[in-house]
Amino acid sequence: MAFTPRSTVCSSMNTATRLHKLSESCWYGRSPLSALLLPFAWLFILIAALRRLAYSANLFTTEETGVPVIVVGNITAGGAGKTPVVAWLAAQLVSRGYRPGIVSRGYGSNVSDSVRLVNASSSAEECGDEPVLLARMTGCPVVVSRDRVAAVRKVWEQGVDVVISDDGLQHYRLHRDVEIAVVDGERQFGNGRRLPAGPLRESIQRLEEVDAVLFNGGDEHEDRFSLDLTDAVRLDGKETRPLSSFAGRSVWGVAAIGNPGRFYDALRAHGLQVHETAVADHGVIDIAALQAKSPKPVLMTQKDAVKYTTAEGADVWYVPAVLEMSEATATRLLDMVISRLPVKNECA
Repeated sequence: MAFTPRSTVCSSMNTATRLHKLSESCWYGRSPLSALLLPFAWLFILIAALRRLAYSANLFTTEETGVPVIVVGNITAGGAGKTPVVAWLAAQLVSRGYRPGIVSRGYGSNVSDSVRLVNASSSAEECGDEPVLLARMTGCPVVVSRDRVAAVRKVWEQGVDVVISDDGLQHYRLHRDVEIAVVDGERQFGNGRRLPAGPLRESIQRLEEVDAVLFNGGDEHEDRFSLDLTDAVRLDGKETRPLSSFAGRSVWGVAAIGNPGRFYDALRAHGLQVHETAVADHGVIDIAALQAKSPKPVLMTQKDAVKYTTAEGADVWYVPAVLEMSEATATRLLDMVISRLPVKNECA
């Protein structure tokens, strides 16, 4: 899906917002629409089951790539916090002497069927916001393609010795050595129904097959992490200030992510008065028009920031999310991952 042109963004955002709110009420509320969509969900279940059966019977082939692959994905539609986990895991592997590469589908880009190498200066419109963010955060080679097998083979050419796939739990054509599922600890599985009647891509029982399940929030879960917001960075990178400095002020909130409410609620927890903007997942918005409507600070997610230039205005800020995880959970996860990887040659 290509980015919506900015000239038409205002007309499309209201539609996107209505669709988002409709899906939220359907999947996480009590909307009767969910029951009406059940026949389509049953069809989805049948197609998914037949697809898995075809792989089990070797009618469809799972392809080896010659390099260990770690898939970080989820079983629900929408954001659960996969990308921060990918960045964290890449940093941990680097610290252990590995050379990780990252592959991504490149949602929101115009990659089409190409295989494209991403770096910190790549265009988010060309490559997708998440791959560009990962390239900037990790410094690791990143490749985007609809064909994840081709993407893994391309990133392997960059000299990596392990590949992390951002999403792709349901991409069974790609052989994987480790599966990590990320679950929204607050919303979890909504109404428990499959798409489109609910948020589930696969059944909840799929979590019994993966190697690790990480919950984004939710105090009742042992293996969990949090995404903490503490500072705001000006879009040009020349100033960083604590979020508390915006306390009591009215700000525009921009979050083109799967669960924007989590970001807005986190800002409000710091005392900000947040005016939510209508922006589609992976989409863009006209910052100048927004500030012309009401001149106040714009605070966006770090993933959103890669889609805008420093020319967008001086009072535009992004808020990095810092992943926090207990030492016990981090050790348990890393020990499991490294146990599945080839032993490092310390003399290499």
